[in-house]
Amino acid sequence: MKAIIRAALAMAAVALATQAVASVTFYEYPGFEGRSFTAERQVGNFQRYGFNDRASSVAVVGDRWEVCQDPRFSGRCVVLRPGRYPSLAAMDLNDRVSSARAVSRNARIDDHRYAPAPVRDRDANAQVTFYERERFEGRSFTTEEQVRNFRRYGFNDRASSVVVTGDRWEVCESARFSGRCAVLRPGRYPSLAAMGLNDRVSSVRTVRGDERIEDRRYAPAPVAAYDYRRRGDERLYQANVTSVRAVVGPPEQRCWIEKEQVAQEQGKANVPGAIAGALIGGILGHQVGKGRGNDLATVGGAVAGAAVGANVGRGDGQAASTRDVKRCENVAGKVRPDLWDVSYTFRGQEHRMQVTSPPGRTVTVNERGEPRA
Repeated sequence: MKAIIRAALAMAAVALATQAVASVTFYEYPGFEGRSFTAERQVGNFQRYGFNDRASSVAVVGDRWEVCQDPRFSGRCVVLRPGRYPSLAAMDLNDRVSSARAVSRNARIDDHRYAPAPVRDRDANAQVTFYERERFEGRSFTTEEQVRNFRRYGFNDRASSVVVTGDRWEVCESARFSGRCAVLRPGRYPSLAAMGLNDRVSSVRTVRGDERIEDRRYAPAPVAAYDYRRRGDERLYQANVTSVRAVVGPPEQRCWIEKEQVAQEQGKANVPGAIAGALIGGILGHQVGKGRGNDLATVGGAVAGAAVGANVGRGDGQAASTRDVKRCENVAGKVRPDLWDVSYTFRGQEHRMQVTSPPGRTVTVNERGEPRA
């Protein structure tokens, strides 16, 4: 009898120990950063623990867990296998988890209910998500490992915006990390056009944490990653906008080669005629050039007109001597801003935020002045 009791107690101890290692830890920010909340038993409503709609990453230990966007395990739910998930955005649950519970070991789960596979330990803080359209819209593709050729995943030359979590990533316009490349720091990039890679990314890989990167290899700074959606039933207010600053890409330099006449003693080139010819050639170029080639046609017309004008009135039959001269001018980088820096006041304090579309005269905030959509 005593032997049976001892065996039963041993089995109970094993069961309790097994149950003890089944836990889930939610983090306030992507990449397992910020405030955290750990549960070892089901939580029907995160509101009771001050963590409702705040989780952005999660680590699962032991058994599988089901997380849901509404209290009492309702609304959209996904099942997480044991592992580390540096971003809940990949499963559309960023700042939207309200309840969680462990899944019985013998429960059968349909494949469509599982979240994307967790990252491996060595890549636990590294994840990148590409979106088909700017401002994180359209079809997406997420990876935690290097991809030598996007063609294998049906996403070659399709990415227009990207979210980087954890470590730095290098994106390249050609397969096998060749062609033009840029290094992305963790953050949100609403448009790849700012780095000349819109619809041109073909490969991507992580950058080692100890690797030194020259400043020129980095892409423009990302937009601060923040979710402006309303949390639970928090009360909302309107705050007055005090200033708005559009942030656009830097100006670019455009250069071309012109033919410049070299003054000669012999033959006496007709310099005034060359100037007049350049003006006439410029006018002809504007008449001929259309669309994007208009400026080039103007330059070509000016060069041709100058060559003709230089020979006007020459009677010796000698050709004018010319040399190549490089001309440059600055042109606007992007007409459409990448983002807007917005300042607003609430209850006597000034706040700032970055958004991807221009605001109105007021912005919506919570009782702490934090922006909400």
